[in-house]
Amino acid sequence: MESPTPTTNRRPTLAQRIKQFFAPILVALAALGSKIGLLLKVGLPLLKMGGSMLFMIWVYARFYGWQFAVGFVVLIFIHEMGHLIAARFMGLPVSLPLFIPFMGASILMRAMPRNAWMEAVVGIGGPLLGSLGAVAVVSLYYYTGNQIFLVLGYFGFLINLFNLIPIIPLDGGRIVSAISPWLWLIGIAILIPYLIYRAMSGNLIAIGFAVFVCFMIYRNSYRIVALFKGQRDPAHDRYFECTPVQRWTMGLLYFGLAIALWFGMGFIKNLMPPGSL
Repeated sequence: MESPTPTTNRRPTLAQRIKQFFAPILVALAALGSKIGLLLKVGLPLLKMGGSMLFMIWVYARFYGWQFAVGFVVLIFIHEMGHLIAARFMGLPVSLPLFIPFMGASILMRAMPRNAWMEAVVGIGGPLLGSLGAVAVVSLYYYTGNQIFLVLGYFGFLINLFNLIPIIPLDGGRIVSAISPWLWLIGIAILIPYLIYRAMSGNLIAIGFAVFVCFMIYRNSYRIVALFKGQRDPAHDRYFECTPVQRWTMGLLYFGLAIALWFGMGFIKNLMPPGSL
């Protein structure tokens, strides 16, 4: 019977020791890296949105006071959340809003709508929720008696009504895509003369916005040209195909909201002292 061979305890080599020492550190760094990537993916958009909101509040506060500035930016935020909720409902990935002083805010779509109905739903989401936000602000006047809420409500109705002008890049231009794209021509006839008039008075904001609107009209000029091509552009016709129910639904929402906002502004004017708005 053979005696068992004694096992020899070999010492780990230098390379093995280095590997054993750094392996847990590398695993921890890899786990931390995945967390940092997630934090950056979520945190940077939130930081950009929050920073642009604070900057916009600061700019408006210098001209109109901090109470109006905070309330006005919150109303714009509610409006933009309406777009975001509608886009997510339709399955469209969109960015968080970026706020630009005297220009409003912008949400970027990372995928284009597949048809005019989807585009219209995303477009109407902002004015619908924004108008409800303005109604909520006006209701605060009856609880507090503070006229700042009437002023904020009036401008909340105004910005949502202005956005219903049927011309891209405004929301109305996207909404009427599901009603009749011919309404774009009415939007051009309304907005361009108004902006030219304001720009001629030396209003820098109107000048900047007029340049932006003209650029957007140029970028979307292919859509307007396609209106006159009719059946010669099948891709254009397919995009704007909507059922009668969809057209009537969007038409009632669009024109009904515009009328309600117009009367809402008149109602607030009657509550305010003459010349205060």
